[in-house]
Amino acid sequence: MSDRWVIHLPITAPDLLRARIFARTAARVLVRLSARVEPGGVTVSAEDQQGVRHWVFCDRPLPGGARCALPVDHLAHCARRTPRPSGR
Repeated sequence: MSDRWVIHLPITAPDLLRARIFARTAARVLVRLSARVEPGGVTVSAEDQQGVRHWVFCDRPLPGGARCALPVDHLAHCARRTPRPSGR
């Protein structure tokens, strides 16, 4: 038996885009609470097709061992952190 357990937390959203946005937000909040959260592994699925999962984060390897923290479908260069909105 494994020494690790995975938490599956069903949360509904009206569409794939909003499900990914909510999942990214939830993962980023949880990462601040525990180093055991692995945001790169976050996926979303349709309620009636839970075997078909859609990635939330890019998670490509970066130089130095870090992973890309941008959304899976980003157009910018991969980065460790999401760029802050300008104007703040």
